[in-house]
Amino acid sequence: MANTYTQLYIHLVFSPKNRSALIRKEWKIELEKYITGIVQNHGHKMLAIYAMPDHIHIFIGYNVNHLIPDLVERIKTSSNVWVNKNRLSKSYFEWQKGYGAFSHPRSNLDRVVNYILNQEEHHRKKNFRKEYIEILIKNKVDYNSDYIFKFFDD
Repeated sequence: MANTYTQLYIHLVFSPKNRSALIRKEWKIELEKYITGIVQNHGHKMLAIYAMPDHIHIFIGYNVNHLIPDLVERIKTSSNVWVNKNRLSKSYFEWQKGYGAFSHPRSNLDRVVNYILNQEEHHRKKNFRKEYIEILIKNKVDYNSDYIFKFFDD
């Protein structure tokens, strides 16, 4: 009998609408837990998650039976409703359209997990725009700067 075996690791990155710094320290851990539940309920394994005020990194062991665009849509839609229903943000909370999804080999798991979990220290040296463009370049992703996240700190 033939079997199918997969082992894929995906790093997701996205931002609140207009890259606004809406994610507050007071509720970021609860947001991370909520999103972890969504990820795990769809058969993925959460490896690391870290929410900065203006973006989030999610690193998962990917379940190939669930499409990445569907997972991201579920995370964004459900967490939008959760944040707004619980009135955690002073203004209406919404994720920006688009996202980054990057694959990593098993040999890089520890490095990617450490990178994500050390976001605060990392961003003392580099803003999100610079970080995101470096991720695109490092992964050899052709991009048009007109179509990446809107950045207002230029």
